[in-house]
Amino acid sequence: MKGYILAAGEGLRMRPLTSNIPKPLLSVAGKPFLEHNIGALKAAGIKDIILLIGWKANRIREHFGDGSEFGVRIEYVEQKERLGTAHAISMIRDMVDSAFFCLYGDVVLTHGAVKGIVAHHRKVKGSVMALTSVPDPRRYGCIRVRDGVVADITEKPEVPEGNLVNAGAYVLEPAIFDAIAETKKSVRGEYEVTDSFRIMMARSHIYTHLLSGEWMDVARPWDLLEANRMLMEGLEAKVEGTVSDKATMIGPVRVGKGSEVMAGSYIVGPAIIGRDCRIGPNAYIRPSTSIGDGCRVGNSVEVKNSIIMDGTKVPHLSYVGDSVIGERCNLGAGTKIANLRLDEKEVMVVIDGKKTGSGRRKLGAIMGDDVKTGINATIDVGTIIGENSFIGMGALAKGTIAPGSKVF
Repeated sequence: MKGYILAAGEGLRMRPLTSNIPKPLLSVAGKPFLEHNIGALKAAGIKDIILLIGWKANRIREHFGDGSEFGVRIEYVEQKERLGTAHAISMIRDMVDSAFFCLYGDVVLTHGAVKGIVAHHRKVKGSVMALTSVPDPRRYGCIRVRDGVVADITEKPEVPEGNLVNAGAYVLEPAIFDAIAETKKSVRGEYEVTDSFRIMMARSHIYTHLLSGEWMDVARPWDLLEANRMLMEGLEAKVEGTVSDKATMIGPVRVGKGSEVMAGSYIVGPAIIGRDCRIGPNAYIRPSTSIGDGCRVGNSVEVKNSIIMDGTKVPHLSYVGDSVIGERCNLGAGTKIANLRLDEKEVMVVIDGKKTGSGRRKLGAIMGDDVKTGINATIDVGTIIGENSFIGMGALAKGTIAPGSKVF
């Protein structure tokens, strides 16, 4: 069986993190998002993989190459025009001659979930749609099930009938291509795979498989924090760098080659430290923190439940909590990122001038690449800072700050 991962999107909703890097290469739990998906397919025995690429396609090609470094074989299909999910799936018609595993590139699945979908396909010998249950299904395609098969699909209903939604993972028989060929453009001007499924359902069953365990769809930058937590579960400790005998590590912690954990540092896993990093002295790193390559976390710095990407420096006396910090940022001494409202209610985020609920009680900053802060800068809860911005010493940053801004 071949695997097909749809990873061509521009990731506009993930800005500012995707201003310089395609969404599939955003770092989560110590490696690019897409690398986790490839690993899940490989764990299920799927080693022939096709990647649909588009935005900054060359960067994805350069990272994954032919796949041999990752124990798989990778072919590429480049989507020049975004004409909908059905169009994206149709692009591999001449590359598969049997059932194939199709996965949306922004979905997080556990290894066990992928294995379960494949096993169910082998049992029912037909197309399979993975389902999951969510608290608020209005953002998704809601599925009505009868006797283990899809009975109806309703896209983003205002009043959902239930909580079961399309999980964005399928095993599809080649009959999908004939259905896509008959699919007409939707009112959005795209070829929707939902319409293709309805054509298929009139001819044969689409079986359903309810996922066990966690699932999520990474739609906004702060979703990376939950994905990071999920993907770090079951982390195994591994130390390839140098750890002072006066440092403390509790639980599963990974320390990459060339990295140094200095005296007085206290790290509680699961936590990942990349290659060529310097941690401490006296740094405190709390669970579900992922630190990229070439980073510096210095004296008396505390980092909690955050993603810090390659080349970023948090040198001294700063606090970073529940935040995603882009590449090559530099936080001046005493920079503090707030992550909890005084009333402890849901953190609101300003998107396109409108306040939007983040769904999180704790959320710090979403910071693009190459941002710098001066000493004693303060960043309010739920702040989004565009790339190449500067937050001056003693300044307060809040709301959404456009790329290239200076805040004094």
